[in-house]
Amino acid sequence: MRVFITGGSGWIGAAAVTELLAAGHRLTGLARSDAAAARLDAAGVQARRGSLADLDVLREEAQAADAVVHLAFDHGIAFTGGFDDAVAADRAAVEALGEALGGTGKPFAIASGVPVSDGGPTREDEGHVSGTGLTGPAGRYAIADAALGLADRGVRSMVFRFPIVYGEGDPGFTATMVDIARERGVAGYVGDGANRWSGVHRADAAVLVRLAIERAPAGSTLHVVGDEGVPVRDLAAVIGRHLGVPTASIAPEDAPAHFGWLAQFVAADRAASSERTRALLDWTPTRPGFLDDLDKGHYFRAPRPD
Repeated sequence: MRVFITGGSGWIGAAAVTELLAAGHRLTGLARSDAAAARLDAAGVQARRGSLADLDVLREEAQAADAVVHLAFDHGIAFTGGFDDAVAADRAAVEALGEALGGTGKPFAIASGVPVSDGGPTREDEGHVSGTGLTGPAGRYAIADAALGLADRGVRSMVFRFPIVYGEGDPGFTATMVDIARERGVAGYVGDGANRWSGVHRADAAVLVRLAIERAPAGSTLHVVGDEGVPVRDLAAVIGRHLGVPTASIAPEDAPAHFGWLAQFVAADRAASSERTRALLDWTPTRPGFLDDLDKGHYFRAPRPD
């Protein structure tokens, strides 16, 4: 298939690119900078300059492709006070891509996140949010629900609910948690730390991206989850041991000052089951689990550059 991918030079996207190319698919990737275009070119992807705001570019590439994988989201804006702006841009992009794909039966996969748990691990049929004009994370979940609705308009739509995606080179949540522990001299968790993070190794996530566009049915919610739920205090314990700093509870009221933008994520319970996804696509994660990968030491080799 000829696949159009957004976010193909990012953390998850670059791994998905490698997996898709190895399976024989041909890729065109959206590149919003010269650096991103260079990374795509080096990987063997045809780069198309543009951003999520270039809706005509998105429509044109979607029409020319056999499948669309939309992984881009402006996290830089989202986590520095502009979350709703990032959500609005994402909604416009998904609507443009969906419009171009209407009636074609082509696969259209978009990225979302694992929702906050309500007791047990969240299943694929739970946590859906619908509506327009919603703010915060609910706005992004509503975009996912709208994308699933494209199945009624002749699109083989699907949503990837990603947990914490870990692995060597990770620039995200786990690496930030390590950086904060190094800076503060304590590996912290909020309250009793019993809240859980689900996780998946980056390479396992990439395999599921490929399997999904090849054969997931229309309207599928897919949990890209390897570890169902690891207590955050257990993650903090590994971080503290590797950095040689104590592990300690941070009071909920002190979490924003201690963790900054990461506070709401460190405190949340995001356990999720992928039982249905595994059965649907015969997907079996084979890489190290969350704690095992963290314990390998690559997160602790040197402070990340600013």
